[in-house]
Amino acid sequence: MSTLHDIDPQSGDSASCDAVDMVIVPRAHDIGDGFMVRRALPSAGKRMVGPFIFLDQMGPATLAPGKGIDVRPHPHIGLATVTYLYEGEIMHRDSLGSALPIRPGELNWMTAGSGIAHSERSGSDWRTQGGTLSGLQLWVALPQAHEETAPGFEHYDSAAMPIVNDRSVEARIIAGSALGARSPVKTFGDTIFVDFNLAQGASAPVDAANEERALYVFSGAIDIGGDTFEAGRLVVLKPGVTIKVTATAPARFALVGGETADGPRYIWWNFVSARKERIEQAKADWAAGRFATVPGETEFIPLPE
Repeated sequence: MSTLHDIDPQSGDSASCDAVDMVIVPRAHDIGDGFMVRRALPSAGKRMVGPFIFLDQMGPATLAPGKGIDVRPHPHIGLATVTYLYEGEIMHRDSLGSALPIRPGELNWMTAGSGIAHSERSGSDWRTQGGTLSGLQLWVALPQAHEETAPGFEHYDSAAMPIVNDRSVEARIIAGSALGARSPVKTFGDTIFVDFNLAQGASAPVDAANEERALYVFSGAIDIGGDTFEAGRLVVLKPGVTIKVTATAPARFALVGGETADGPRYIWWNFVSARKERIEQAKADWAAGRFATVPGETEFIPLPE
């Protein structure tokens, strides 16, 4: 899922609510077997929300027995990949030797730093039975001081992240602090990522503690200040405004954001950096086979021309 071709999300629906800065409608792209990816970040109108420079919605797609996803080994620098599933399973393998499946409610946080390669595939057991796959994949641009940090990988079980239940609202705190709870996930700066589930008619507060914030509506529909936002919308909030989100239909949405990035970032394919020359070096390194390989993998994605 971590490729950056042919998908250019645009600013979309307008909003009259004073709390909303803009609304981004992702463009959809079929990556094979009817598996759709919708990219909300980066967009023409908004490159980043806090440290998040990339946001893809994966699926939902129902894959028949024998079918699955096969994202061959590919490289990253200067970022952390954040993978969170709503349904299904993905097998993660990387050049550090990490190899394990991620399932709904769990989190994979892979720090690329100076360079890492990984693959994302359907495991053999899951592929045999097939099923529905959906979730979010995001990239966090590392602070400039940490862009060349050593690569790393952390997997968090669903039980590791606190869940706040209040009447008809459920919120899993994936990163940062919200609703009086704090996630144990280690980040490189102020970062917020919360998975909200609301019953129809239920409301949840979103405070102004984080400098930049956006809501990605995965399913259902939400109301903010009299404006309704349907599934497949990234609602970018204005800073410093506490809001109330009400589900006009059973809704699932993600709150993402954090502190403003410490300068602009360049992004090319799977590489992110504050320096153009660093991306050129990464391109040359991948083309020349200087990245560490993923154990057990013989395929790889060539450098795009």
